[in-house]
Amino acid sequence: MAPAVDRRWTNWAWHAENIASPVLFTVGLFLIWEVACRLFDIPETILPKASSTLYALWEFRAVILDNTIVTLWTTLVGFALAIIIGLLLGVAVGWHRAVYSAVYPALIAFNSIPKVAVVPILILWFGLGTVPAILTAFLISFFPIVVNVATGLATVEPELEDVLRALGAKKLVVMTKVGIPRSLPHFFGSLKVAITLAFIGAVVAETAGASRGLGKLMLDAQAAFQVPIVFAALLVLSVLGILLYAVTAMIEQRFTGWAHRSQNH
Repeated sequence: MAPAVDRRWTNWAWHAENIASPVLFTVGLFLIWEVACRLFDIPETILPKASSTLYALWEFRAVILDNTIVTLWTTLVGFALAIIIGLLLGVAVGWHRAVYSAVYPALIAFNSIPKVAVVPILILWFGLGTVPAILTAFLISFFPIVVNVATGLATVEPELEDVLRALGAKKLVVMTKVGIPRSLPHFFGSLKVAITLAFIGAVVAETAGASRGLGKLMLDAQAAFQVPIVFAALLVLSVLGILLYAVTAMIEQRFTGWAHRSQNH
């Protein structure tokens, strides 16, 4: 009984430490921010104090919440498209090494195109609104998923494939039973990168041409010299990114705990 109690206490202490450390670090950053602004008398139009930013977040909470919902919606839709298309394309590219060698350079070339340059084209095609933001979030976030899934499939040991084929396994069986499960850590690792990129894509598109969203809100606030609102919107984006990253990490732990078991002891 005693070892079980000790184990529960150790787990509780470990989780408490993991929660307290980032909270204390964040509070420390806000204090440094506040003190630096007051000490050097930095104008509000350049860098608002942390207290001014938090006050703006509360004072304009209704407007910020309304635009947050729009940005979150466009980001999640674009991210969902990136998962579906990126996963399918990654499996197709990683299916055979010859296909991987042929298609991978094209993917690199596509990803090298600045997405900021693509946004005006999307606005020209689809007009102002959420569609360009969704497509930009998709375009900027699907590449890591494709590359990681394709890499995970393409790096399955040839010896393992040879053994399975010698046992009569077809190419599809090798992929579904070995290739795809072994690529899951690569897949979830790419999702944690892609979700942050999706937010960047959505906000960039909103600043270029949208009627609603945090990007549009920051653009309007900047034009009106209401810099605390800009920083309040940035704080909201940061919190949303952390939350979605944490959700992705929890799902990753659920499905790929076997790949991280050495870190759990």
